[in-house]
Amino acid sequence: MKRTHYCGELTRAHVGERVTLEGWVNRRRDLGGLIFVDLRDRAGLVQVVVPPESPAFAEADRVRGEYVVRVSGTVRERPADQVNPRLATGEVEVLAEAVTVLAEAKTPPFAVDAGWRGEADPTDRVNEDLRLKYRYLDLRRKGMQDKLRLRHRVIKAIWDFLDREEFIQVETPFLTRSTPEGARDFLVPSRLEPGRFYALPQSPQLFKQMLMIAGVDRYFQIARCFRDEDLRADRQPDFTQLDLEMSFVDVEDVLELNERLVAHVFREALGVEVPTPFPRLAYREAMNRYGSDKPEIGFGLELVDATEAFRASEFRAFRSVVEAGGVVKALVCPRELSRKEVAALEEEAKRHGAKGLAWAKVTPEGPAGGIAKFLPADLAQTLGAEPGATLLFVADCWETAVKALGAVRLELGRRLGLIPEEGFRFLWVVDFPLLEWDEEAGRWTYMHHPFTSPVEADLEYLETDPGRVRAKAYDLVLNGTEVGGGSIRIHRVDVQRRMFQALGIGEAEAREKFGFFLEALEYGAPPHGGIAWGLDRMLALMAGAASIREVIPFPKNQSGRDPLTDAPAVVAPEQLAELGIRVVEE
Repeated sequence: MKRTHYCGELTRAHVGERVTLEGWVNRRRDLGGLIFVDLRDRAGLVQVVVPPESPAFAEADRVRGEYVVRVSGTVRERPADQVNPRLATGEVEVLAEAVTVLAEAKTPPFAVDAGWRGEADPTDRVNEDLRLKYRYLDLRRKGMQDKLRLRHRVIKAIWDFLDREEFIQVETPFLTRSTPEGARDFLVPSRLEPGRFYALPQSPQLFKQMLMIAGVDRYFQIARCFRDEDLRADRQPDFTQLDLEMSFVDVEDVLELNERLVAHVFREALGVEVPTPFPRLAYREAMNRYGSDKPEIGFGLELVDATEAFRASEFRAFRSVVEAGGVVKALVCPRELSRKEVAALEEEAKRHGAKGLAWAKVTPEGPAGGIAKFLPADLAQTLGAEPGATLLFVADCWETAVKALGAVRLELGRRLGLIPEEGFRFLWVVDFPLLEWDEEAGRWTYMHHPFTSPVEADLEYLETDPGRVRAKAYDLVLNGTEVGGGSIRIHRVDVQRRMFQALGIGEAEAREKFGFFLEALEYGAPPHGGIAWGLDRMLALMAGAASIREVIPFPKNQSGRDPLTDAPAVVAPEQLAELGIRVVEE
């Protein structure tokens, strides 16, 4: 007899019904000849009782944890003193009439059963590479099953909303040509054209723009993307993003639609109401106040400009920075910090480019310690610092000063427990610079990508003062993490050519790399723009996970390897020869 119900669905409403269940043995207990089997499937767990006189007893006696079994029996109420309030099925049990072992199982290398019993799951403390090597077992855990369901609900909510908004889902190719997107491409050799390569897409950027040129008008895709870059907790070589594009729109249209989409997704997937509209911060303001273009706004400790206080200071280290056009940024820590704590914060500042971190304590008698003797008498009051606080300073060029002190702010927020653990804090960061100076390369480069539209009023400065040009770009930030980014695109071929020139891409190089796209623009492109959400990042935050690896079914580890399949792997010499590739050992 085939399965009639899922284990986790059984309630008192099913009492008296004969059911057939199929799943895994979560735990087996033998109590004086009476066998209890906790049977588990994706919907949950139910207790199965097998008395000695049952024809199922002999088979039940041999089952062990993680065996796959079929159970037929009758649902009955549990005795009042045996009700388990931690389980959705805790008021009922199944009196077994037949038990069939469908597959035996070895003892797993780590436990997968605790979460299903409503208990703390110790697997989160298991070595991650071991979990990834046996990912099919790891995914049996309730916490991981819950994350898979969350992923499904989020993607379904996206589909439902965008379908109602008359978007069309379109797949774009995985095998394309290499174009600059800000990271290294994964290259795929062509067997039919030796010496030539495809590239896996870092994003569907140019294809979705060409869909707008094609008149699709509203496109979306749950897109797989590939970037060969160093890994962190929020990065993977292959990842998933929500990609969408709209024609005949400007910034406000894209932001308004995405706010409604976010609110819909959180309502449908989590039952959480997200207030709209989202706050907005211009890039410059975000950097000046928080030292980050993806600020965590859930706590204070905002950066304060103290440049003028040191313009005529006797503290030469700061005065020389100010005279050279730099700035002094200050941060008020609400409590006194030890020398050891200041040293740790200074290391954080140095990791982000600062030469050091100056400090002074605020006492009832005035500043003390550190650079206190160089501080104006009223500076602590001006900064709003009360006695018992610690003042922290970074002096450098504007970009380094704000970024370094912004990193110190976040570290202080973690150390002082100021960052809220609950809630979803969305905001938009807007008005980014179009270009930024690459000191190492000695030229201007794009801040987002080379197809971002400049603000029309700034276009006249593209050749004469590139750093002054603002972009029609916007990032979606959630709890201090960038979860989305987009822009209005360049839709005029003459402006796109000027953009390439500003980036040092000559006419010949532009034709070679982007000739197909430039030609497409010549056939009439509507004003258009869009956004991409980092779906894995969004899901990790929604699930309260520390890493996106927790919400990806089969992720790579921190080294970019797949412990499950042992990829990347060596391939046979015959395969390499067929592709015209020779591996050079260094």
